[in-house]
Amino acid sequence: MENVYAEYNRYIYHLCLKLTRNKAEAEDLMQEVWLKVVRYESSIKDVDHVKAWLTTICMNTFRDRYRKNVRRSKHMVQQPEGLDVSLLDLIPSDSAGTAELLEQQDVSAMIRGKISELDSIYRTTILYFYVHQLSLIEIAETMKVSIGTVKSRLFRGKQRLKDMLMEDARTREYVVTA
Repeated sequence: MENVYAEYNRYIYHLCLKLTRNKAEAEDLMQEVWLKVVRYESSIKDVDHVKAWLTTICMNTFRDRYRKNVRRSKHMVQQPEGLDVSLLDLIPSDSAGTAELLEQQDVSAMIRGKISELDSIYRTTILYFYVHQLSLIEIAETMKVSIGTVKSRLFRGKQRLKDMLMEDARTREYVVTA
C-alpha cells in the first residue's frame, strides 16, 4: 500500500484538483479517495491497472460528493465544466417542505415534458442513459449503433434539451449555464 501511495499520490492530488478547482476541496476529496483505497486494499492484488482503478475510485467519489451536495441545495448549483450529471439528479431531495416538494414536482414534470418533446432518437438515448441507467455499450447494443453514435446522440440530445429549457420562460431559471 505504501508503494501505491508513493507512486500515485501526486497523480490523485492533481486529478482531485482538476475536478474540484479548489485546493481545500481537492485535499478533502483526495483523503476520501485514499480512505476508500485503504478500505479495499485487499482488492489491489487483483487489479491489472492500478492507475485506472485509482482514477475510477477518484471519479466516482467526486461524482458522489457532487450529487450529494447538489441534492442538498434548494436549486441547481453551478456545475463544473464538462461534468456529466443528469438533469434529473439536480432536482432537490425529498426532505424539503411542502412548497419545495411541489416546486420539485413541477420542475420534474417540466423536464420530463421537455424530454418528451425531443426527437425520438435523442429522447430514447437520454432515457436509456439517465433513467434506465444503461451503459454506453448496452445502449449501443440495444440501438444497434456504435458507441460513438451513442455519445453523439447523448451530447446533441442534452444540448437540444438545454436549448428547449432556455427557450421556455418557466424552465429557464432551472438551467445551469456555464
